[in-house]
Amino acid sequence: MHKKSVRGRILLLITFTLLSLVFLLPSLPVWNSLPPGVKKVLPDGAISLGLDLRGGMSVTLQVMEEKAISGTLTEIVAGLSEKGVHAEVQGTSITASFDTPAKKKEVLDYIASRAPFMKKTQETSGTLTLSLSEAEAARIRKHAMTQAIEVIRNRIDQFGVSEPVIEQQGRDRILIQLPGVTDPERAMALIGRTARLEFKLADDSTDPALYISGKTPLPPGDEILYGNASARSGGSRIPYLLKSVPLMGGDTISDARVAFGQFNEPYVSLTFNSTGAKLFDRITKDHVKERLAIVLDKTVYSAPVIQEEISGGQAQITGSFSLKEAKDLAIVLRSGALPAPVRILQNVTVGPSLGKDSIRAGLHATLIALLLVLAFMAVYYRLSGVVADFALMLNMLFLLGAMAALHATLTLPGIAGVILTVGMGVDSNVLIFERIREELRAGKPVRSSIDSGYDKAFLTIVDSHVTTLITAIILFIFGTGPIKGFAVTLTVGIAINLFTSLAGTRIVFDLLARRSKLERLSI
Repeated sequence: MHKKSVRGRILLLITFTLLSLVFLLPSLPVWNSLPPGVKKVLPDGAISLGLDLRGGMSVTLQVMEEKAISGTLTEIVAGLSEKGVHAEVQGTSITASFDTPAKKKEVLDYIASRAPFMKKTQETSGTLTLSLSEAEAARIRKHAMTQAIEVIRNRIDQFGVSEPVIEQQGRDRILIQLPGVTDPERAMALIGRTARLEFKLADDSTDPALYISGKTPLPPGDEILYGNASARSGGSRIPYLLKSVPLMGGDTISDARVAFGQFNEPYVSLTFNSTGAKLFDRITKDHVKERLAIVLDKTVYSAPVIQEEISGGQAQITGSFSLKEAKDLAIVLRSGALPAPVRILQNVTVGPSLGKDSIRAGLHATLIALLLVLAFMAVYYRLSGVVADFALMLNMLFLLGAMAALHATLTLPGIAGVILTVGMGVDSNVLIFERIREELRAGKPVRSSIDSGYDKAFLTIVDSHVTTLITAIILFIFGTGPIKGFAVTLTVGIAINLFTSLAGTRIVFDLLARRSKLERLSI
């Protein structure tokens, strides 16, 4: 029975070794020289390098959720204003004024059809107060966060970053890590842009310059926005007097691509979905000879005169674009608008050279730690120390193979986890060897001393590994980014340590005991 047990453990050890080598192959330089047929058979997941080793950027954004709520309320106010009802936002409530019962009914009918989540909380002579429930406000906040993550993910995917990390932190924060990014400013502009596209009618009945100073009140339902074309040429920005209620938004866009005009100037060509195409057709039909402003993030890009009905569901955004600016604009329009503005809380860029220095330093630290441990064990415990060194080498191989199989990302804290795993492996072997020494000093035979040493050290080793595992799990649950990488490496290392410490070295001693009577043990 004992022989079968040893044979089974040897087969298990060989299996783990071969599997580790197979999974580790894609991470080794020899992978590139393998024939394509061999690569198809083998797993292709390599250990990827984290931001601190590969270089790139790490950004923490705060989604301004309250802006999503105020934006919802502002849209309701704009709709009421279009019906000739004066209303204003106050926190999470709207106060609407009316002078006749008919106007009051009109307000209530509009709310019932367009904003049923608004509830009447107060009514006085000539005013209605409509409030947003806490449940609806919480739903808007949650939706804003979910949609923001989805939009940012779409933008990053189209930007072409491989292996990005995009995850929620807390209630209103998003952690974004982009390894290998070479143009952080462009990436930041893509990520943080709200990209709210609106089509608004221009009010050409009066000169916008009359209202710029603020002394003359704006006509009801109008607003002043500025263009950016003249600003690019160094002149003053052109003011536009526009209707505040948009005729349509960017949510009806199905595609946005860069195209070129007759003078080879880039512009963005928009394609609407079926709903947007019908709406755009009707708008251009109803407002021939009027100017339709294309507004992106409160900036007017163009305000052409509608010469005729435009069917076919296409429009253009023109301006003084460079090719790169036009491409980025097309990306954000295809990806959709952020539901609320975002604030940059932290923006850290790691250069490629710093990443290489970190890799070099991490490898040196790991090799030095491993060599010192191997030398100490061989000198202090002699032949038994060499057996422990063999187990440590297997430990490292299994750990790296497991990380490759899990497609784990290696970070500097992850390298620290590898070094800690080496230390824990040594600690386990020291406990076992000292127990064996105690049994030998007590005069027990070598075979019996080995069995007693492993049996008595077993619970201590398991206890120490379990307590460390609990810490690693807590770090993984509550940590972020590099801390999670450390926790993953440590967790995998703990499991492998238990196997190599209790089974790896034991196999060697069992083989020695089977082949000879082992009257003395070099320990």
